[in-house]
Amino acid sequence: MNLAPDIVNAFAPTGVLHASINLGNPILAKKDTVTGEVGGVSVDLANAFAERLGVPLELLIFDTASKSVEAVKTEKADIGFFAIDPLRGEGIRFTGPYVLIEGAYLVRDDSLLQSNEEVDRSGTRVMVGKGSAYDLYLTRELKAASIERAPSSPDVVPAFLAEDADVAAGVKQQLESDAQRLGGLRLLPGRFMVIQQAMGSPASRGEAAAKVLTDFVEECKASSFVANALARHGIHGASVAPAA
Repeated sequence: MNLAPDIVNAFAPTGVLHASINLGNPILAKKDTVTGEVGGVSVDLANAFAERLGVPLELLIFDTASKSVEAVKTEKADIGFFAIDPLRGEGIRFTGPYVLIEGAYLVRDDSLLQSNEEVDRSGTRVMVGKGSAYDLYLTRELKAASIERAPSSPDVVPAFLAEDADVAAGVKQQLESDAQRLGGLRLLPGRFMVIQQAMGSPASRGEAAAKVLTDFVEECKASSFVANALARHGIHGASVAPAA
């Protein structure tokens, strides 16, 4: 597929596609502890889109979603991978979602909490990653419980334990992994939200460019590119989003 030069220039005005990658969500991207190489579904999509444009790719790596979002808003990055949220819409054009991720609550084994509906009560302290989609959502939705914020999503469970909070909130897969590794912890049944992970680009790049990115995401879902990437990286607890 040959793209018009103005579209290529809209995404890569420097001749290189800069992709903002968030390591705070292990379902999307993570760093190999041995090689230091960053890989994952979002990296695969970034590589495929750079190939579509016919330009080199440079990854900009961040440890939190908020930093990753800011890189695209300020146009330090040309594309990014984020959970769709109203507060992130200003300055960014989102595609439809390519992956759905469950948000869950984690508590200690001896906690009296047994369901998601019991969390929003006065006196309950909920630990969440600062600036994450879970933080944005719970800030809007929780009316009685108080929210405390860890520096990043991977820090949620350590902060939850260190600060003796009542609940940890975040990516279900990450919480399950922490519970198995640490012991004495359990997830509340089900989920409290579903995160819609999408690609995004600076709004200033124009509607035509945004449509190209949207079409690319839909194509990657329909062709099983996203499903194959999830399987290749051994990702569980996430599913391919339905067609827009």
